[in-house]
Amino acid sequence: MIKLKSLDGLFTGRHFDRDVIILCVRWYLRYKLSLRDLVEMMAERELSLAHTTILRWVRRYTPEFVKRWNRFATPVGWPWRVEETYLKIRGKWVYLYRAVDRVGQTVDFTFRAKRDVAAAKSFFRKAINHLGRPPETVTLDGYAASHRAVREMKTDGLLPEDTEGHSSKYLNNLIEQDHRHIAARQTR
Repeated sequence: MIKLKSLDGLFTGRHFDRDVIILCVRWYLRYKLSLRDLVEMMAERELSLAHTTILRWVRRYTPEFVKRWNRFATPVGWPWRVEETYLKIRGKWVYLYRAVDRVGQTVDFTFRAKRDVAAAKSFFRKAINHLGRPPETVTLDGYAASHRAVREMKTDGLLPEDTEGHSSKYLNNLIEQDHRHIAARQTR
């Protein structure tokens, strides 16, 4: 079980009220707002903030908020839809490997420099270790390395033999559409 800090202990020593901090972090994570947009919105509420302050809050409190939110999240389903996409992060192009369940809830994700069998196998191992259980079915895009990784993991015993691995561009529409939000967030 994850040990959660008390809310009072989480915000001790901060110059701003905890409601302001929670509001700024929540709005930044939930909506497509820049840090400077949030500064302007807080100025309308007669609060003087710097965008770097909000950035520090986001970095500091996001892991703790995720722990609290995950306690109420519905469990992830076992048919996975896996996709990789190319993103530019801090000036470098990387592959984002993601898996979601049938309702679009994120199973796991990772960043890799290469898009190959080793990267796909590493992602699957990480996702299985994170959840503690392998998927029943895996829907992949048409990229051959992902299919080969699933086959090799079955022969190595890392995935059960009855795990189905198939390709369907229509079933992966859910994750393909979700990539648009990630790319839009990246470009701001």
